[in-house]
Amino acid sequence: MPHFNITLIFMAYGPPGPLNYGVFFVSLVTYLATVFANLILMLVIYCDTSLHKPMYIFLFNLAMNGLIGCSAVLPVIMNYLINDMKYISYSNCLLQVFFINFYGICAYGILTVMAYDRFVSICKPLQYHNIMTPAKVRLLLAVVYASSICFLAIQAHFTSNLPLCRYNVNKLFCDNLALVSLSCVKSVFVDLYGLFGVFIFVVSPLLLVIMSYIRILFISLRASVNAKQKALKTCAPHLITFINFSSASLFSVIYNRYNNTLPKELNVLMSVHFIMIPPLLHPLIYGIRTKQISKSFRKLLQKRVFGIEFHLRAEDNVKKISI
Repeated sequence: MPHFNITLIFMAYGPPGPLNYGVFFVSLVTYLATVFANLILMLVIYCDTSLHKPMYIFLFNLAMNGLIGCSAVLPVIMNYLINDMKYISYSNCLLQVFFINFYGICAYGILTVMAYDRFVSICKPLQYHNIMTPAKVRLLLAVVYASSICFLAIQAHFTSNLPLCRYNVNKLFCDNLALVSLSCVKSVFVDLYGLFGVFIFVVSPLLLVIMSYIRILFISLRASVNAKQKALKTCAPHLITFINFSSASLFSVIYNRYNNTLPKELNVLMSVHFIMIPPLLHPLIYGIRTKQISKSFRKLLQKRVFGIEFHLRAEDNVKKISI
């Protein structure tokens, strides 16, 4: 493949100093907390068979996707923050672009099918189990992942075939716009393909989610007070998560377009917001707002942690009696 042996240089870091070390510490704490929170959420869903339902299966995939997104970027950023060497091969840069975009596209896709699941649950409760079958859940997830991989593979092929004239990346990590801007030529086709991807994977899911919640709102207005409260509790975590991710995506778009005109401190914050904040907040939002997950977590904690402690105490008592 062309350009794969070329080395690119990141220009946005600057030499190691107080700002870099501060960002490194915040990034490290956030990364560890993100990994811990998402792994705990996935463990709770996996171990509790009562959570093996469409909503929680989608949530499991959202947590796994969050781990992919933050792991594709944050360890690399932390390495560059404290080291003088700011180089990356073109192939690794392209791979980073793939995983970052995979994280973003799949997050929108999973949040969209979660909105569909909430729509069916509230608007067609009697048909829910006939519509949201295990086969339907697998199909929806397969469409999300397969469409993302196919689109991004083609995008990577187009981007890698553009001729390069520049080798300095004025950002903290690689993105497709940064790689395209290094090219000697302006490719209208690549730009149109990118706009097509934005419409298919960002605008369309946004419209579908809005339409789902409008329909849910109309149904809820005609329902009883208890039904309204139940619908609100069911939809609130997903709605908060979707708004959080959409706002982070908007910050990312602003950063990609106007990073050269922003102050360095704001540049750093906006560049990592899209990767750091949503994957950390999603499991916390669902863990706090969803009663069944909180209950399952406490049950798992009592069974695994306190159960081990009780077993050890019982063994000690047996030993003392035998002595």
